[in-house]
Order: sequence, then structure tokens, then C-alpha cells
Amino acid sequence: MPQLAAFPKAYMTALCKDGSMKLSEWFELASTLDVQGLEFYAGFLELDSQSNWPLLRQQVADRGMVIPMLCCSPDFTHPDQTFRDAQIQRQLRWIEMTETLGGSYCRVLSGQRRPELTIEEGIRLAADCITQCLPHAADRGITLILENHYKDDFWEYPEFAQSMDVFCDLVSAIDHPNFGVNYDPSNAFLAGDDPLELLRRVSDRVVTMHASDRFLVEGTLEDLRAEESGSVGYAQRLRHGEIGKGLNDYDAIFRELKSKGFDSWISIEDGVDGIDQLRRSVDFLRRKISEHWN
Repeated sequence: MPQLAAFPKAYMTALCKDGSMKLSEWFELASTLDVQGLEFYAGFLELDSQSNWPLLRQQVADRGMVIPMLCCSPDFTHPDQTFRDAQIQRQLRWIEMTETLGGSYCRVLSGQRRPELTIEEGIRLAADCITQCLPHAADRGITLILENHYKDDFWEYPEFAQSMDVFCDLVSAIDHPNFGVNYDPSNAFLAGDDPLELLRRVSDRVVTMHASDRFLVEGTLEDLRAEESGSVGYAQRLRHGEIGKGLNDYDAIFRELKSKGFDSWISIEDGVDGIDQLRRSVDFLRRKISEHWN
């Protein structure tokens, strides 16, 4: 049966920018949720010092939870080889961080969708960089997970492999037992794609999931598609929302995952309005998991 983890979506500025919140405070809040794990983000300020890694792992364990996943954002599509090599080194350090934290899954991305980059070249560069990282991950029992992502907070351009076809081509280009997909249904909406169609195309490669939801402030899905013009930009009519009250069909999503034998981690990347919203999202997902896996 899948296990639930939580991600501090509402507290990212406090944990990654101004340091106004300590991870121990987040751990204490999260311990009031019905989750077994906490997904970490490589940009947490307290992760800058390697000596903190085992201490943070112990703090989480003391509260009866584990750290199954580390969320990272490498940029592997830069045209400069020196830049890409530096990104590979960052990813290798994140793999080591994942191991020290006790995790099994470390996220990778393709990189930025730079205007001069062709699809063929972007897939080649991203696949080559990810492939170079895989032996390091395999040696440590870590699986690299590629997410159908939108855009890192610090990137100028959106995710290269944002669209379904490009994402699927990149997934197909990498064949390794320590590589899989981290599926995020809401990000498919941002790409102008159908989340269920994407899931069906990659469900046999999905090893983790980000649970989130989106809702339309106004208009219809057709209006959303017109506003997005395919895949560029964050549509203003689309907002984060409480899981189970947005556009995603979690019954259909879970039926597909169950049919493929999925029994891994589902990390909740919502709760932007605080811990009470996150608690309701946990309760919804807990109920749906019981319905589909019992």
C-alpha cells in the first residue's frame, strides 16, 4: 500500500530564503499529520552544512517519520559543457545527501527550455547528464526520479521536458533500474496536457508521485488551453487548491497506479494555505488510498 509524505509548500520562503522558520518547527507541525514521511528540498538552508544531514535525519526519526525523497532541480540542458559538468557534480552531492538522510529517491529534471535548444538536442543533453549520474545513485541504492515539472523558482525558462511528448521521449531514452518517474498530475495541466493520458503513457515507469490539485479561478479548461497557447507560462486562471477539490480525478489516477502494482511514496505538495489545509488533503488521500488498495 502506498505511503504518504508531506512537503512544506506553505513554508518554502521561511525555510529556504529568510530562515524565519527552522526545520525542527516544520517537523513538529508535520508530526500532527497522518503521514509516514517528509519530502526534503535540496534548497533548505539548514542542508548547506553537511554536518546537519544526519542530525536532521535523527530529528525526523525521533518524531516517528522518515525522509523518503529529496527534491532537486538540476539544469542539464545548458549549451556549455562546463556548466553541465558542474550541474552533474551538484546532482552527485544531492545523491549523497539523499543517502545520508536515509532516502531512496532523488529527483532530477531535464533543465531549462532555452529558445535556441532543439528538442532532439535537449533530450540528448538531459539523457546524457542523467545517465552519468546513475552509477553514483546505484552504488548508494538511490533511484533517480524524473518529474513532469513546470519550472524551478530560480529558472528563467520553463522546464524543457514540460510537454507530455517531450517528457515521454526523455523517459524512453533512459533505461536503467535506478531510474523512474515522479508523476505530478497538476503539472500536466500547466503543460496543456491531460494528466490521465500522461499517466497511462508512463505508469509502468512511475515509482513515486507528487499529490497536488489545481482549480480554475474562472472560465473553463478550454479557456485555460487558449490562455496557455500550448505550454508556455503559468496560467493566471489556475491556482493551487486543497486536494480532492480541484481538477484532478484521483479515483482514475489511483486505479491506474494500482493496476501497475504501485505501492511506493506519494508526497503531498500542496497545503499552500497552511497546516489545516494540508491536514484535510492528507485525510482525503488517506481515504482514497484505503478505497483503492484495500
